[in-house]
Amino acid sequence: MDYLLKTEPSEYSFADLQRDKETVWDGISNPVALRYLREMKAGDRLIIYETGDHKTAVGTASVISVDPSDPRNPRVKIKAGKAIAKPVSLAEIKANHIFADSPLVRQGRLSVVPLTAAQHKFVVGE
Repeated sequence: MDYLLKTEPSEYSFADLQRDKETVWDGISNPVALRYLREMKAGDRLIIYETGDHKTAVGTASVISVDPSDPRNPRVKIKAGKAIAKPVSLAEIKANHIFADSPLVRQGRLSVVPLTAAQHKFVVGE
């Protein structure tokens, strides 16, 4: 499965993830976003999207493991991937018909969003 993870770059940017190589993605409070976190499995592909002034998908990552022992706060360990060669803005995402039904567009405040294979491919430029 593929997911998009939103982060505020002033708090934790994709560059921070690349520097750290791995991190635990937790602290999510929205029930829908938590459900998506619980669904993650080792090997799932991730897109890192920076919010705030950026509003741009900037890099890739992957899920290393999921610790579901605390259902209120699943701890998803991720590892950094590569920067996206041509970062994709929210405007570009919204303009593409393959995102018409995406929670990324319909529920803009979600910090964890599932992606289809076609959506992932579009964002990474494949």
